[in-house]
Formats: sequence, structure tokens, C-alpha cells
Amino acid sequence: QVQLVESGGGLVQAGGSLRLSCTASGTVFDLNLVGWYRQVPGKQRQLVASITTTGNTNYMLGSVKGRFTISRDNAKNTAYLEMNSLKSEDTAHYYCNVGRSDIAIIRGQFTYWGLGTQVTVSS
Repeated sequence: QVQLVESGGGLVQAGGSLRLSCTASGTVFDLNLVGWYRQVPGKQRQLVASITTTGNTNYMLGSVKGRFTISRDNAKNTAYLEMNSLKSEDTAHYYCNVGRSDIAIIRGQFTYWGLGTQVTVSS
């Protein structure tokens, strides 16, 4: 089964930056698209950004465009979410997942999830 480990979250002031990492195992990483998601208590998990197998960004949530960048290093089985100009509304628990299709990433209905990493932005 796929295993996902997210890291890099923390407490940051508004306007600051964080870089999240997502390392996957138990799957052929470079055959998978990667999605970054976030969730706040009481709300559904939301897709923030996704990247194709070859490193092209194919989705970015409107409210983070121009501030967040998604990337991947297939040699390290790792994807990244660079978050700049952070706002209080970016506060959430961030997760990643992998899938073989755009639809799988968009739906986000995966059996296995990692523990995620908490991002808290103070205003």
C-alpha cells in the first residue's frame, strides 16, 4: 500500500513562507500525479494544487495562484508545495496524495492518507 509522509508545516506570520514536502513509498512515484490538499475542521478536504508525472502544474486553487508553487523530484519520490505570502486563510492541515489520473486527484477519494502537516498562519 502507498505510504505518504508530509512535512514542513509550522507556525508562520502572515506574509511568510513555508515549503512542504511529501514523500511517497509503496508505489511507482513517477507514474503518479501528485495532489496537495488542505482541510480545516468542519470542512471537506480541498485540492490546492496538482502536478503531472512530468512536472507540469495542472491545477492550482484560485486563492493561492501566484503565491504557491508545486514541484516534484522523481529521483527522491518527493513532491513539494512552496507557499509564499501566506495568509491567515491558508491555515489548515495539509495532505498530499498520488493518483494515476487527473480524475483521481480531483476526486481525492483515496483509501490511504498520510498524517499531514499543520500550517498555521498568524495575522
